[in-house]
Amino acid sequence: MADQEKDLKGLRDKIDSIDGKLLELISARAAVAQEVARVKEAAGASDAFFYRPEREAQVLRQIMTRNDGPLDDEEMARLFREIMSACLALEEPVRVAYLGPEGTFTQQAALKHFGHSAVSVPMAAIDEVFREVESGAVNYGVVPVENSSEGVVSHTLDSFIHSSMRICGEVVLRIHQHLLVGENTREEKITRVYSHAQSLAQCRKWLDSHWPMVEKVAVSSNAEAARRVKGEWNSAAIAGDMACELYGLNKVAEKIEDEPDNSTRFLIIGNQDVPASNEDKTSIVVSMRNQPGSLHRLLAPFHCYDIDLTRIESRPSRSGAWNYVFFIDFTGHQDDPKVQYVLKEVEAFASELKVLGSYPKGVL
Repeated sequence: MADQEKDLKGLRDKIDSIDGKLLELISARAAVAQEVARVKEAAGASDAFFYRPEREAQVLRQIMTRNDGPLDDEEMARLFREIMSACLALEEPVRVAYLGPEGTFTQQAALKHFGHSAVSVPMAAIDEVFREVESGAVNYGVVPVENSSEGVVSHTLDSFIHSSMRICGEVVLRIHQHLLVGENTREEKITRVYSHAQSLAQCRKWLDSHWPMVEKVAVSSNAEAARRVKGEWNSAAIAGDMACELYGLNKVAEKIEDEPDNSTRFLIIGNQDVPASNEDKTSIVVSMRNQPGSLHRLLAPFHCYDIDLTRIESRPSRSGAWNYVFFIDFTGHQDDPKVQYVLKEVEAFASELKVLGSYPKGVL
């Protein structure tokens, strides 16, 4: 027993020594970040450019490549994300608007991408997020764009058509849905379930199997659902961990989503063009004339130049009945020669082409 205590003391002393070195190194990094801020201010840099999405993506990829364990690559990258977030806050605190209220998956995505030192600002609607960024009240916005099981978020796509905002990044969030109740609710008394319409759809089969008779009520967000059930005795909410903790709810059932790989992709919007990071995506919106073979003509240049399409969606155009606009994501940066050739060919026969932005592929 004495030998065990001696061994443990030696290991704890070693951890204390390592912690001291980590403290010194993190403080040194923070001091360099402050110096970076002074250099940028002296050069008259815009506040919005203190955050460099391509630089952060490169650093995190490098961390994951150099990591030898025992922590896995993503866990190590998350630790460095928080260090970078805290250091950036010393340069210029990043203000980020997101689709609220507090406790939504969109806020969770914002914190995953920017770290917990960012200032997150809830907005009531997607178009309000766009307006807040466009006005300069915040530096960036986070909006959902597609779910792996329920498809695209049409309000986000429609907002891009009439906005000058640029896509600066993306983040994919694994979505776990839980059935939550307040402390005064008894499970057998539940007669109503609140959630966002998409979350109700993502859990449809589970609800039909376990709670077929309950009333399903769609509300503006999962966080709003959690807020409502906090004060009710016969209702439950479908929401995530952040809303559960924020409103002090109890879990009746965990991970009730029908699809085990249920994920949502979010876009980071801002006012800047992002330089290449070597692993990038580009998003465009194209208006096509209603003619036979238009879609084939649109896609042919991508095939010709061997550019991988990662997503294509169509939306009705407001310019006329049966006219459509296409939202396309593909690999590569708009400064790449191949991409420039493709965009030039598409622009030649499209009625309108708009580049929404080139940005680093999501790292975490």
